[in-house]
Amino acid sequence: MPPIKLTSEIVAAAITGFEVERDRIQVRITEIRQLLGRPAGATAPSEIAKPRKKRSAAVRRRMKIAQQLRWKKIKQGAEPAQAETAKPKRTMSASARKRIAAAQKRRWALKKAADAVKKAAAKKPAAKKGAAKTAANKAGVGKPKKAASAPDQAVAQGASQ
Repeated sequence: MPPIKLTSEIVAAAITGFEVERDRIQVRITEIRQLLGRPAGATAPSEIAKPRKKRSAAVRRRMKIAQQLRWKKIKQGAEPAQAETAKPKRTMSASARKRIAAAQKRRWALKKAADAVKKAAAKKPAAKKGAAKTAANKAGVGKPKKAASAPDQAVAQGASQ
């Protein structure tokens, strides 16, 4: 079959046929919308809404300044309420600071002893299983002892100072 040459008359006839088909489909869409209870004139949302025009730089600048002024008024009205609800700063007692410092020193001593044990174990590849505990005990580091009575603590603190 030889290829068909498209002439302007054939293209015009095709356009007319497609327009008739479009009109027929539009009528069917309108009928279905009426069944759904929607108005006949309403079509897709993109057809209803008009495209927004671009704003000039001067208009955008004025909008920016106006918005900044609105926020400034809102923030000025909110500042006194924030100041009233502020919680007072909490302070720590001297004894609490000393307990925390002592606990931290204990933790660092344990870590340093464990590092020393690891280094010693690395130097001696054939170390015994209990060598780590023995080294830690010799270093005088282990679980913290039970709290001493108040007079004993006062003596210990006086000696360390």
